[in-house]
Amino acid sequence: MKTVAIVGRTNVGKSTLFNRLCKKKLAIVHDEPGVTRDRKEGTAHLGDISFRLIDTAGLEDHSSLAKAMWRQTQIAIQEADVILAVVDARSGVTPLDNKMAAELRQVDKPIILLANKCEGAQHIGDFYALGLGTPLKISGEHGLGVSDLYQELKSIIAPEKDESEEEDDVFEEEEVIEEESKVKPLKLAIVGRPNVGKSTLVNQLLGQERLLTGPEAGVTRDAITIPWNWRGNEILLTDTAGLRKRGKVTNQVEEISAQDTNTSIDFAEVVILVLDANVPMEKQDLLIASKVLNEGRVLLIALNKWDSVENQHQVLNQLKEKLVESLQQVKGIPVHTISGKTGYGLDRMMSDVFEMYKLWNKRVPTHKLNTFLQEMTQAHPTPVASNGRRIPMKYMTQVSKRPPTFVIFSSNPDQLPESYLRYLSNGLRERYGLVGVPIRIHMRKRENPYAEKAKERASLKKKAKIMEKKQAKGKPKPKSKVKQGPKSLHREKRRK
Repeated sequence: MKTVAIVGRTNVGKSTLFNRLCKKKLAIVHDEPGVTRDRKEGTAHLGDISFRLIDTAGLEDHSSLAKAMWRQTQIAIQEADVILAVVDARSGVTPLDNKMAAELRQVDKPIILLANKCEGAQHIGDFYALGLGTPLKISGEHGLGVSDLYQELKSIIAPEKDESEEEDDVFEEEEVIEEESKVKPLKLAIVGRPNVGKSTLVNQLLGQERLLTGPEAGVTRDAITIPWNWRGNEILLTDTAGLRKRGKVTNQVEEISAQDTNTSIDFAEVVILVLDANVPMEKQDLLIASKVLNEGRVLLIALNKWDSVENQHQVLNQLKEKLVESLQQVKGIPVHTISGKTGYGLDRMMSDVFEMYKLWNKRVPTHKLNTFLQEMTQAHPTPVASNGRRIPMKYMTQVSKRPPTFVIFSSNPDQLPESYLRYLSNGLRERYGLVGVPIRIHMRKRENPYAEKAKERASLKKKAKIMEKKQAKGKPKPKSKVKQGPKSLHREKRRK
């Protein structure tokens, strides 16, 4: 698949165009300049052509962060087969546009100059001076000029098929079957508070400076998903923006970034919560951990910057005690001491990621579950219900995995207290090794096998009564017999 990179200065509409071509809201879009900082990738579909699309950071004035952003853009230019140079048709040519054009003129690759935000009748003749060819009028927000862009891209990245390629189409069905049989990659998200070292950790795992890092908090804005292979295992690794307390979020861009992070948690399968070992487990960390567990995802905790901690044994014990007190719904959450800068402890952490993922996908046979339920109720009988009898536990089965979800049938499910469900959850963890994995147990009312027959009998009786009333309405009313007194009887005899 060919690669297309979108480049340009800040606030010219690169991310808007990126979302338009990918047909999804993948990148954060805002009027504030410099929102995009890291390279963001997606698959674009334009007509009958598909290509890998890269959104890049905008070119800014010189600063430490701006230089790092431009280095990321240069990497995207090297990877790309086609470059979309975006300028603002409303603002005209700026010094930064000239600087970008000077860089691109040295690249021996196809370049398409796009004059974005051309909803009105702007004069775009000045852009010829950039030396990047004829500017193409386009509007990423409203979709104007996309058909012209399609024609330009099709002539470059989608040449006509020759006869040999047409013969290869015979094997298309077999290729589809092979693709379906492939194992899906594990979805792994890295989350945490700002400035705890999430991006540094991801760079260390990837073995390259893929993401921007810095001493200031909030460098990462978008959730960046990167395909990665670890020891033959396919992984979709997602770096996210830091989550602060809601009361401290005053910037709209940070609010959008937080929403993007929460979405990444929802779609992840395993989540690594990164903590600063010097300030471990604050209230915000507990809120993030609770959200991950409530979503039913696998949670691992990584104590980053471990090499800078002095009282390591004391810090680790305090953290584990706090986990037991604050996150009672899941016991045995794995805690790993790591260093994103040096790579210490990362192999052990990644091995545990796949071990926990296997437990998350574990299924327990029904006959074993019912034996387990019988033994647990014998050891500790269920509480007494309002009718004076103990709540019966009739049947137990696992209805789904990811996370393991169980259903228990009972005639009085509403009266079973939460404490007894926790007792059963802890028993399941110990019996089947589901330590550190979220477990869900649902109570359902057992259906009465004779309830349907009783309903049928009641329905038949009701129908019979209705028929009797209808028949009674159709018959003539019988004459009422008037009770005759003694005088009327005497008159009757005289008449005779």
